[in-house]
Amino acid sequence: MDTHTFFFHLLLILIISRLLAELAARFHMPTVIGELAAGVLLGPSLLGWIEPTKTIQLLAEVGIILLLFKVGIETDIRRLINAGRQSLIVALGGFLMPLVSGFALGYWVFGLSGLVSLFIGGTLTATSIGITIRVLSDLNRQHEKEGEIVLGAAVIDDVMGVVLLAILYEFSVSGGVSVMNISKVMTFILLFFILAPVAAKLISVLIRRFDDYSSAPGLIPIMIISLVLFFAWLAHVVGAPELLGGFAAGLALSRRFFLPFGVALHSDRKFAGRIEVQMNPIVYIFSPIFFVTVGLSLSLREIDWSSPFIWTFALSFFFVAVLAKFAGAMLIQAHFLQRVAIGLAMVPRGEVGLIFAELGRSTGIFNVEVYAGMVIVITLTTLLSPFALKWFYAHHCEHLKNPGGDCEPNSPVI
Repeated sequence: MDTHTFFFHLLLILIISRLLAELAARFHMPTVIGELAAGVLLGPSLLGWIEPTKTIQLLAEVGIILLLFKVGIETDIRRLINAGRQSLIVALGGFLMPLVSGFALGYWVFGLSGLVSLFIGGTLTATSIGITIRVLSDLNRQHEKEGEIVLGAAVIDDVMGVVLLAILYEFSVSGGVSVMNISKVMTFILLFFILAPVAAKLISVLIRRFDDYSSAPGLIPIMIISLVLFFAWLAHVVGAPELLGGFAAGLALSRRFFLPFGVALHSDRKFAGRIEVQMNPIVYIFSPIFFVTVGLSLSLREIDWSSPFIWTFALSFFFVAVLAKFAGAMLIQAHFLQRVAIGLAMVPRGEVGLIFAELGRSTGIFNVEVYAGMVIVITLTTLLSPFALKWFYAHHCEHLKNPGGDCEPNSPVI
């Protein structure tokens, strides 16, 4: 590809994804849906203007790593520790049930291989904490009992999801499931999560010191990007996916981070906030490229839409995706309506589910139809859950126990 052509394609990706993200936000939908639609519009499914070239895919990889860095830096470890038994039950139930039921449906009903079925189950475990927090905040319910349970469970889900992603990555590289590979990956991940945050925290102290004396602008974003890329490389060296490095770096630099086993390291919350503020624009540039690339990789024209397989496949896994998250919420002792609200809030897969699906596609585990089916499932859960939550609170808020919030949404109920 000529340089000027690449620049024009990148221009289209950034502008169209932003316009459609704004349009999605106007209709109270997650912005990730607009960015995904931009890829479908520009790619082989509709206009066919852009192909997912190697260069664009590399930029998308950077987007994934930075997106996981943002997830990590926004993760409240204290909330995870204080989440309590109910959040842990919801998280474990909402993680294990989709994994097991997704694998069972793929392996025994649709006759897929064990590795493909595992990837499908892994994709269904995800919960998009960003979308969940946004909807609960709009409804003034983030500090209520069900809101606290959901946020704690979503944080635990994120951590377990990243670990599962590393294991599935190892399976995709080795070409099969092996107890030895699982043990190796889990050992490396454990060491990585113990040592990497300590190293990152110490490095952040040096960055803060240098920033006090630096006379040239841009030190913080340059050093943090370098740290994230180093961690991504290190994660690959130890046998984990690169995006695990981005997550670990974000987790270590979070203003809400403290080291395990009670070993505290002085944390400058103001400096951590500056890191987050200065890194956000970079994340907002690169992360849409990943979601657009997902849409570009989805060739809807190659799918036989008249075949009953794609519809049966997508709808079957959609119902499993919804019911499995509800089942996890029903395991706790709480008011029935609170459990329904928790189940609804845990349903959206969003960007986390797309990361799983894209890993399955890029490693050749998912064929075109399976990949398309999973993207349909992720899109439906991401779209329908916010609408369902808003409708639910509009009709049942007054019947909930502990209704400390006024249930008046900050944006119109749809």
